Amino acid sequence: MISLVYHPDERLVTPAEPLAEITAATAELATAMVQTMVRANGIGLAGPQVGRMERLFVVGLPDEPPRVFINPRITARSPDEEKYEEGCLSIPGVYANVLRPRAIAIDAWDAQGNPFSLEAEGLLARVILHEYDHLEGVLFVDYLPQRRRDRLLRSYRKPESSEV
Repeated sequence: MISLVYHPDERLVTPAEPLAEITAATAELATAMVQTMVRANGIGLAGPQVGRMERLFVVGLPDEPPRVFINPRITARSPDEEKYEEGCLSIPGVYANVLRPRAIAIDAWDAQGNPFSLEAEGLLARVILHEYDHLEGVLFVDYLPQRRRDRLLRSYRKPESSEV
């Protein structure tokens, strides 16, 4: 298991670096991240959330196999947007509606080093965008008006343990 990083850790607001190469260690990290995500009842987890400042995230929607995105690049965002309540494993207990594009296109590499492109919409697009933001040093609460963000974060209490 990997320990989670919690707000206000600086790693959560620091952009991640591209992976220079995809190795067996990268695949092991991705597997450990999926296990951590599942154990924490999440549907996405990015490198910075486990203290790894690398451009890597995993997504695991219910009834779908987990997906690994390494050095991802969003190539398109739909003009249609929708609000949906989001939360974050790094800010547990804090939830808010966030406006995001309804559909996206993304290029990335999988854990075996194979490039792929994916078009996603709905919840999958939202989770990808949320995790991609983590790689950019952006949190979902950053999309909220300042007063709402401040009010939500005042009520937030960092967990005692980072183990899930």
